[in-house]
Amino acid sequence: MRDLRLAVVGAGPAGIYAADIVTQEHPGAHVDLIERLPAPFGLVRYGVAPDHPRIKEIVKALQRVVRRDRIRFVGNVSYGVDLKLDDLRRYYDAVVFATGAMADRPLDIPGIDLPGSYGAADFVSWYAGHPDVPRDWPLEAREVAVIGAGNVALDIARMLAKPADEQLSTEIAGNVYQGLKLNHATDVHVFARRGPAQIKFTPMELRELSHSPSVDVIVHPEGFEIDEASQAAINASKGTRLVVDTLLKYVEAEPTGAPHRIHIHLCHAPVEILGSDRVEGLRTEITQLQGDGTAKGTGEYVDTPVQAVYRAVGYLSSHLPEIPFDHQAGVITNDRGRVLDLDGVPLPGLYVTGWVKRGPIGLIGHTKSDAAETIASLLADIDSLPPPEIPDPQGILEHLAGRGATVIDSDGWARLDAHEIALGEAAGRERIKVVPREDMVNIANG
Repeated sequence: MRDLRLAVVGAGPAGIYAADIVTQEHPGAHVDLIERLPAPFGLVRYGVAPDHPRIKEIVKALQRVVRRDRIRFVGNVSYGVDLKLDDLRRYYDAVVFATGAMADRPLDIPGIDLPGSYGAADFVSWYAGHPDVPRDWPLEAREVAVIGAGNVALDIARMLAKPADEQLSTEIAGNVYQGLKLNHATDVHVFARRGPAQIKFTPMELRELSHSPSVDVIVHPEGFEIDEASQAAINASKGTRLVVDTLLKYVEAEPTGAPHRIHIHLCHAPVEILGSDRVEGLRTEITQLQGDGTAKGTGEYVDTPVQAVYRAVGYLSSHLPEIPFDHQAGVITNDRGRVLDLDGVPLPGLYVTGWVKRGPIGLIGHTKSDAAETIASLLADIDSLPPPEIPDPQGILEHLAGRGATVIDSDGWARLDAHEIALGEAAGRERIKVVPREDMVNIANG
C-alpha cells in the first residue's frame, strides 16, 4: 500500500482507536489527531464522573497511543472554524470524523424549559471540568429528579447525593469541588420508564451507588415487576441478572439513616415538569410491562415534589459543516464507515467512526471494534484515494498559523499533563484538572 496521511477529527477514544489501528496495520500511515479542545481523550476526560478510578487505566492506554511517533496531536483546532473540508482534502489522503456525541437528546414534555430543568450533558460537562462550560452550577435544590435509566443517570444521582469531601481523592477540578460543597440535595429521585430487567444500568455502576457511607439507596418496590419477557432477558444475560439481583438487594435493605438518599422508581414515565416560574415537581405516569419488553401507561399519575430536574435520556451528535447527516438518527450517513452522499454514494476519502457513526450506544471499549471496521474500509480503498495537493506534514500547521489558530501540539499537551499532575501532587492527589481554556492554552504553550 502507498503511504497514507490521515486526519482524524476528534481525539476521543473513537478517534484514538482509529489512529492506533491504522498505524499498526499500515507501516506507512501517519495520523494527525485534530481536536477542538486543548486536551485529548474526549468523553473519557470530559464525560465521566471524577470518582471513577478505573477510567484512569483507559486514559493510560490512550496516552500510549497518542505518544507514538507516527501520531501527532493537533489540539485547540475546530473543524468548521479553523479548518474547512477543502482544507482537509488539500493536506490529507483521507479524513476520519470521530466527533462523538455531546448534546442532549430532547425530551418533549410540558415544563421542560422551566428554570431548574437541565440536560445531563451540560451537568456532566460541568462536573468533569470541561473548559467550554460555565464555572458555576446552581445546586440549591434539596429534592431532585433524574429522568433516565442508563449509567449517566446514575452518575448524576451519585454526584448530587455524595458529599463533596468524598471527591477529594479524585482529579476533581477546584471550581467543581467548591460548587459541590454548596450542594443542598438530600433526596435524588431516579425515574425509569420500564422495569428492573429493561433498565440499562451496568452492574458495577449500580453497586457503586451504595459505596458512600453518606448515601442510602432506596429502590421502591412499586414497579419492581418481572414478566415473561423480563425473565427471558434475565436468563439470557449475566449483566441483566446482576442488575436485577442488585436492585432486589436494595429493595430488601433497611435504610441506615444516612443524610442523603438516592431513590430509584421503576415503571414511571415522565409526562410533565410542574411549576409556574421554576421547577416545583415532576409528574410521572405509572406504566405496566406488556410482556414484550415494552411498557404502556396506566393512566395513573404521581406527582413528586422536586426543585430541579435532570434529563438523562441520551446524547445526540451534532451536524458537521459540509458532511451529510441523518438528523433523525443523529449520525453521519455511512456504510461500514464510508461517508455517503445524499444519493447513498461513498464520498472519496471521507470516513466516520464512534458515536457519530452509530449513535451513542455501548461502552467506551465498544468503539474499538467500530474503529476497526472503519479502518478496514479505508485501507481497502487506499489505492483509489486522490492524493493530497500538499503532502508536506508542516503544510497544515502553516495553514492553521495563517488562520490565527493557536495550536497545541503533542509537546504542549505533555506540558499541560505534567502541570496537572504537579497540581495534584501539591494537594496530595494524583491530578487536578486545569479548567479555563485560556489557562490550558497558556500552560501548554509555555
